[in-house]
Amino acid sequence: MSRSVRFPSRFDLSITDDSWTCSKLRVPARVAYAPALMDSVRHTCLRLQVGGETFFVKGTWFPSRFDLSITDGLHSWTCNALETEVSRRAEQWDQPVDEYIALAEQYLGFQQPGSTYGFHDAGDDQRRLSWTFEKQGIKLEWRWKCQPSSNSKQTTAGILDFLMDSNVQLSDEVVRKTQSYEKIKAEAEKCLVQSEKLSKEKAEFESAVYSKFVLVLNSKKAKLRDLRDRLSKIESSGKALQEEDEDEFTDKTVSFDEGSDINEEEGDEESKEDIKNLPGTSKSVVTARSKGPKRKSRRYPKVSRVVEFPRGGHVGSDPTG
Repeated sequence: MSRSVRFPSRFDLSITDDSWTCSKLRVPARVAYAPALMDSVRHTCLRLQVGGETFFVKGTWFPSRFDLSITDGLHSWTCNALETEVSRRAEQWDQPVDEYIALAEQYLGFQQPGSTYGFHDAGDDQRRLSWTFEKQGIKLEWRWKCQPSSNSKQTTAGILDFLMDSNVQLSDEVVRKTQSYEKIKAEAEKCLVQSEKLSKEKAEFESAVYSKFVLVLNSKKAKLRDLRDRLSKIESSGKALQEEDEDEFTDKTVSFDEGSDINEEEGDEESKEDIKNLPGTSKSVVTARSKGPKRKSRRYPKVSRVVEFPRGGHVGSDPTG
């Protein structure tokens, strides 16, 4: 029975009934979880470098126990942590069983940078796997003794099969992620082009609307200025008409008063003539007139009243006698 698998740029593996060879082995230090057969079972594989040697630690994690398979490519070891042993140790550390298993899986599934790992000889071809961690500021160490595998080839082949399956699954996932990334990238580029187009159209639309707005605003301003000028002209013409009406009314009033004064002057002259023709002296007439109420008259420029009486005579008498 022979089996040969070749992965370009990864590794070449050849397994026969008597021996197996592996060249160009390139496995990452951290291997993702493999799909479990059941939801309660998980698988991990850790590439561990201790003292210049490289070991692969495969872990199978159950709800209340776990199994470890370790190989360096030539020898292999196993550790079967039974439920009773796991429960006893969890009780010693004052931890629930599930929490104890979760913490062990954390340090044996992925190599933690702050932890010190060891895989030392414990006699009788046995090895002791250990790792350290901190809890509440105290550095603690867990150790599990591993027995030599009863079938080293089968154990090593199982680890390699798991690594190859995990590598294939990771490659498929990388391809899917790459395709998804390319698809998202293409959609993002389309969205970017569409966004730039919409941005350009928006800028053009805003520019056109702004230009129209400026034109409308200037037109409204011109109309407002025109209305303001017209209103000013109307107010000015109204004031002029009002002043003309006031002047005309004043002129009419003055003319009426002057006419009344002229009539009064004519009446006075007629009265004077009548007085001259009446018998009696002029002094008595003047005295009688002077005793009566005086009539208030308006004075206008260039208007004078002169009444002349004959010297040394009586009204109605002959000036010679």
